[in-house]
Amino acid sequence: MSTAPLLPSSLQNLAQGKTRFTSDLSLPQGCLHALPATSPHAHARFSQIDSAAALAVPGVRAILTAADILRRNDISNLAHDEPLLAEQEVHCVGEPYALVVADSIEAAWQGSHLVTADWTPLPACLDMASALAAGALLQPPRTFALGDVDTAWGCCAIVVSGTVEIGSAEHLYMETQCALALPRDDGGLLLHSATQSPSGVHKAVATITGLPMHAIEVVAGRLGGGFGGKEEQATLWACLAALAAQRLQQPVRLWPDRSDDMRITGKRHPYQAHFKLGLDANGRFVAYEAQLWQNAGWCTDLSPAILERSLFHATNAYAIPHVRVTAHSCRTHLPSNTAFRGFGAPQAIFVMESAIRAAAHQLRCPPETLQARNLLRDGDVFPYGMCAQQPKAEASWQMLARENGIATCRQRITAWNATQPRYRKGMAVVPVCFGIAFTATLLNQAQALVHVYTDGSVAVTTGAIEMGQGVHGKVQRIVAETLGLPVAQVQVMPTSTLRVANVSPTAASTGADLNGGAARQACLDILQRLRPVAAALLNAPAAEVMFLEGHAHAQQARVPWNELIAQAYRQRIHLSALAHYASANLHFDPQRNQGQPFAYHVYGTALMEATVDVLLGTGRIDAVRVVHDIGHSLDASTDRGQIEGAIVQGMGWMTSEEIRHDSQGRLLTDNLASYKIPDLDSSPPIEIEFLPHNGGPAGILHSKAVGEPPLVYGLAAYFALQDAITSWQPQAAAVFRAPLTSEAIFGLLHGNDPP
Repeated sequence: MSTAPLLPSSLQNLAQGKTRFTSDLSLPQGCLHALPATSPHAHARFSQIDSAAALAVPGVRAILTAADILRRNDISNLAHDEPLLAEQEVHCVGEPYALVVADSIEAAWQGSHLVTADWTPLPACLDMASALAAGALLQPPRTFALGDVDTAWGCCAIVVSGTVEIGSAEHLYMETQCALALPRDDGGLLLHSATQSPSGVHKAVATITGLPMHAIEVVAGRLGGGFGGKEEQATLWACLAALAAQRLQQPVRLWPDRSDDMRITGKRHPYQAHFKLGLDANGRFVAYEAQLWQNAGWCTDLSPAILERSLFHATNAYAIPHVRVTAHSCRTHLPSNTAFRGFGAPQAIFVMESAIRAAAHQLRCPPETLQARNLLRDGDVFPYGMCAQQPKAEASWQMLARENGIATCRQRITAWNATQPRYRKGMAVVPVCFGIAFTATLLNQAQALVHVYTDGSVAVTTGAIEMGQGVHGKVQRIVAETLGLPVAQVQVMPTSTLRVANVSPTAASTGADLNGGAARQACLDILQRLRPVAAALLNAPAAEVMFLEGHAHAQQARVPWNELIAQAYRQRIHLSALAHYASANLHFDPQRNQGQPFAYHVYGTALMEATVDVLLGTGRIDAVRVVHDIGHSLDASTDRGQIEGAIVQGMGWMTSEEIRHDSQGRLLTDNLASYKIPDLDSSPPIEIEFLPHNGGPAGILHSKAVGEPPLVYGLAAYFALQDAITSWQPQAAAVFRAPLTSEAIFGLLHGNDPP
């Protein structure tokens, strides 16, 4: 009987609670703790900071302000509008303006709540309507267009319009933001940062400290979750730790508690929208126009890139010949909203799906009739000029319809609702078409460093950050498959900016594609050097040598990998490789909003069923069935887990997770007593089938990305519940306001829709 472990050692450690995250690192002797003092006002000026009371707290060592920053007070990536510590003006509740450094976390927390300033409150803009009225936009509006929308309206048999409101959401990663900075004896800094973007942290720390980048090492081990919330916003915590470590020449850790993390960090962008959809007499989409408004918060962060992604995905999986979508990014006095799984695409897709429901309601037909009729086909053109190449929209829809009976489900629900006065049922089908690549073309590159040691074991370092999505496991499998070794013989190391430099964030569902591509290239470079050595040992032509199952093979002969490596070392063959990978054939002109920004698209279709209690106003999702386009899966178990997690996360955003601020801009939902995420009881059975892979290029080794696209399936939770509500209260069909909480459901059912 085999004694091999059921799980790789890394997963065993994770399951047993042995894995060490950034917040679990052992603290060096003399390590200090720091926490920021944050603004109590949404918008205010100040000229003096009063730190006397904080300095009187036993254990408080120092209060640092913007005056202590040696170089430039700027941690922004896209625009120079985000200081590390506020100077003279604060722009949201929770903006840091001082840093308290103490011997203990308790003293730092107490001191951070005693710092104050001579505040002069200023008018604050907390919503998108006020921002628009004040002309407060981060950038001029952007428009993606196709065809001639203005002329096309005259060709439509029916035109529907409506408004949409989409709420925010908290990332709620299990490990809160964390950074540990250690001064080096050469004047440099070592930073352990819970970040998805080590190079982003690297650059920002250099900007703040004035140190050259070669004097700073950023190490990112395993994160306790990210979901986009640690792409840009981990930078603040790392830079604060670096500032304190540099000034005091002692190790410093920042690790906020859950409430402070939720209060200070940004969320998913709330959106408002207006749509207009025109159809011909056969139910074909003719024209679509939408205005999108994004609540960016007080500074730029990644909002323009997120807004651009909304434009790219505005038509989802549908072919529409005439399109015009304009998007506005509104600057408000709230914490800066940031990347979140889906990166703006789910908000735009929700608007498109709402427009389809509005049309179906007016035509008195099921939405899925219109959806199926308008799915993308080969050669259809997206509004940004790229052609759909072998789209899997129809294939995934048809497979779901064939195996799960979309029409049968509709008939069953209609029959139920005709006889049941209290419990109403609904259903919704949502397809997805999600482009894979960073839309900023320069980010579509990666490095990998591979070492083969003399015992035959292999270590690989890439820029991919493991945060629960399984990217290290996929890189490990790519390296093992390329070298022909058992997976256990390969170890993926934590990312370090001294081992791989200038790395792109682990985001946009590109982690495995980019970093796996670089790792594979490094392995191929090593194999190219090993092939002549193996050929000599096997007495065969080098071109015939293959590497499989821990051996080099040729002409019925083979030599063990370990012997091959030992012989190569004796011959002074280089057993390491640093490789670079860049996605091919990507281009996009932001002036014309045309190009080929994506390496490929991921497709799929989800069907959800829901039940609403008309008396109590509660709702639940009963079942979820999905057909997903995964290509040739690198790890089916990981991919299924990612799909399940994304669906539940999307469901929570649509149904229970509600971010609320008071009239002064203070976050009210800053803990798990006031912010409701899905739990096991609210998570329905989820059935997932993979669309059969029919070959052809996609991502690394013909796989397809899985991180973000499945979150779109979660939108079906809203529309399934709305479908059930509408069977009781037809006017609810015109309301598109997420999240659809129990309070909102009750209001829609009984005609007193809450604001």
